[in-house]
Amino acid sequence: MATIVLIEDDRLIADPVARALQGVGYSVLKAADGKAGLGIAISTPCDLVILDIMLPEMDGWEVCKAIRQKSVVPILMLTALSDEVDRILGLELGADDYLTKPFSTRELLARIKALLRRVEFDAARQTPSDRIITIDDLTLNLDRRQVFKDGQELQLRYKEFELLSLLVASAGDVVSRAEIFDKVWGTDWLGDMRTLDVHIRWLREKIEDDPGNPHYIQTVRSVGYRFTAGDSA
Repeated sequence: MATIVLIEDDRLIADPVARALQGVGYSVLKAADGKAGLGIAISTPCDLVILDIMLPEMDGWEVCKAIRQKSVVPILMLTALSDEVDRILGLELGADDYLTKPFSTRELLARIKALLRRVEFDAARQTPSDRIITIDDLTLNLDRRQVFKDGQELQLRYKEFELLSLLVASAGDVVSRAEIFDKVWGTDWLGDMRTLDVHIRWLREKIEDDPGNPHYIQTVRSVGYRFTAGDSA
């Protein structure tokens, strides 16, 4: 079973959550502050990180950002904050999903299962031979999960690469938001639907010369997005 890193300083939450995870077969590594949790998350092979926001030493946002500089491991954030801005910030820093306290054990397990299932599905789709796509100054190696712009490798998050490869595979055609969520996040996605807009913004910041006036990733209002190239933009 998967190994989960649980970074939560409140023992009234951490202990019951750890027992629930262990009860369904997960291996759990616990940390009670952000600095210790970050150390475990980046030094120990793990399959998912459950990360509280309000932590001593380092807050959850700092930890999330630091993990994303080293790893694409799925991150599920726990927050007592109900402000929409706070939830969106977690997604912008690289979290894959979030739960607002108080939450039920059943919902937590469902979120974890959905995140891990998606990672397994994406890994199963990989093939042994390299497939390379070049469009203008962008080159994608689909099997090595690498993206180059003008010969320089770009550092893309896991879902950023999935999103870009989907759009490139349908270059010239509009890909609806529903299809993107189905193929990139899975039909069992339970998180914030605006995470797609956040990931599109991240991609534009990395692949576009002028993210505010995108050449590659075009928005088709009320429908979805289209990847364009050459003189078609």
